Amino acid sequence: MRSTIKIGTRQSALALWQAEYVAKCLRDKYPGLAVELVKMTTKGDRILDAPLSKIGGKGLFTKALETAMLEGRIDMAVHSLKDMPAIVPEGLTIACITRRYDAGDAFVSNKYDRFDQLPPGAVVGTSSLRRRAQLLAMRSDLTIRDLRGNVNSRLAKLDGGEYDALILACAGLKRLGFGGRIKEVISRENLLPAVGQGALAIEARAEDREILDLIEFLNHEDTWAAASLERAFLSRVEGGCQVPVGVYAQVKDSGIEAEAVIASLDGARVFRGKIKGGIEEAASLGRQLAGSLLEDGALEIMQELGLLKKE
Repeated sequence: MRSTIKIGTRQSALALWQAEYVAKCLRDKYPGLAVELVKMTTKGDRILDAPLSKIGGKGLFTKALETAMLEGRIDMAVHSLKDMPAIVPEGLTIACITRRYDAGDAFVSNKYDRFDQLPPGAVVGTSSLRRRAQLLAMRSDLTIRDLRGNVNSRLAKLDGGEYDALILACAGLKRLGFGGRIKEVISRENLLPAVGQGALAIEARAEDREILDLIEFLNHEDTWAAASLERAFLSRVEGGCQVPVGVYAQVKDSGIEAEAVIASLDGARVFRGKIKGGIEEAASLGRQLAGSLLEDGALEIMQELGLLKKE
């Protein structure tokens, strides 16, 4: 076994927390193993003045780390699974997925205790097309304003009075010690999470058997199954970029069930569906669920966004 492992990570506080978590797990499992963090800046970290959907989507946060892996400068990379595009570059693989921590979306505000207390025209910050579409489906009278940056800078903008409220991932807030700022967790009946939200993905070279075996213990089987369904759904709706879709799967009673939504950006059209079946058919179920929503009418939304071609 190699004596030193290099983990690639972005430099935000949340990314460093995630990488340190994996590093600690490795050190605890393999006493004497040296684990180094290689901190990198991605294009997504540098460009903060434009919506992700207009500058290239999720891959902006992963490409620099993936290039470093393919060039052998790092052995693995730790990502928020929700930041990973549906397609992984050739030569790389998602080696394992950690136990999902919290998939919820948090309502954060200094003025209001609940989402339904927001007055007409209230300014709500989010960087997500998924959240934007579902929030407007709930409350078309709100003003949804784009919000980029790390968790700390987003909270600073709220505290500075630029927004009446923010919608942020519960997992990130809790991991950074900001759980006390969560006023309400939005019900999944109204706001379905992003693919893989709350789980960490560890990406490695597909042929690096030593590393794959080394980190296998970090994989959580039920979360892996849920993520397989969710990512298959995303792949079916051409989800390489940021898309207005939410999906949540969970293992229940020796089977797996999921719910998904595709909504227009203005929230006026919402297509929602559910599916359940055997764990072994998780990926197939994800594709079926996506196909049924597209057939019900969501295909038109994806075509309008240029994500699926018209027949």
